[in-house]
Amino acid sequence: MAPTNNFGTALRGWRERLSPLAGGLGSAADRRSPGLRREELARLAGVSVDYVVRLEQGRARNPSAQVVTALARALHLDTSERDHLFRCARLAPPSNGDVSLHVPSSVHRLVRHMGDAPVAVYAADWTLVSWNRMWTAAIGDPRTYGWDQGNLVAGMFRSSDGHRVDSIAAWPVRSWAGDEAEEESLVADLRVTAATYPDDARLASLVDRLLHTSPRFAHLWSNGTAGLHTGDRKTVEHPVVGDLTLDLDVLMAPGSDLRIVAYTAVAATDDAEKLDALRADSHV
Repeated sequence: MAPTNNFGTALRGWRERLSPLAGGLGSAADRRSPGLRREELARLAGVSVDYVVRLEQGRARNPSAQVVTALARALHLDTSERDHLFRCARLAPPSNGDVSLHVPSSVHRLVRHMGDAPVAVYAADWTLVSWNRMWTAAIGDPRTYGWDQGNLVAGMFRSSDGHRVDSIAAWPVRSWAGDEAEEESLVADLRVTAATYPDDARLASLVDRLLHTSPRFAHLWSNGTAGLHTGDRKTVEHPVVGDLTLDLDVLMAPGSDLRIVAYTAVAATDDAEKLDALRADSHV
């Protein structure tokens, strides 16, 4: 069975969607169909008409990044569509500049609606950018964590003596997988972000600083592991309710690289009751 021609399907659909007027070619009043002709797209993108035909028909399947960029620009694609076209060509989407610390209003609303659980929002480089009352009640006020620039990875590797600090947050939060597994997972996630945003000076400075100040980070960075950090199980050594065992899930916010981190307890357990008590005390 021939592979699905995702690139050609997307290219043709977007070509037929864009009017000549929107493409800067004048009126389409005398046309049977409102979209661009293949020769018009070819001219706008600086490629041959034959190549556009072969791409749409799936007879050419490996366009270069330069060609995909030119086609995306000619078709007036937005960022999501451009990235999709790159992935259809089996290419990594281009960097979008710097890691965004902006939290859209839709994500703020989502976090508000998840008020029964401790929830925080992190940027793609694990800078903490937002949290709710239950996060403060369960994990402590992030303003007391002492993380450099509010960054979780910087906080995790802030000791230069080769040993992890006892309390990453306001009080100890232990991973059931162990410190080393947790650290490796977060460094692997940061590596993905560093590859996605190679021109982000703030992120490059963070990595360079940790490479020089933390032998543990340097060791994990050198092993080349890459992958998203998706979850964990933690024991929070809470100063009021005692040990609190919670599941940690990392959700990706649609349309962004934000990480929404939520802690939940298994229903009908002592841990769920402890969360209820914290909720009542925090007036959530």
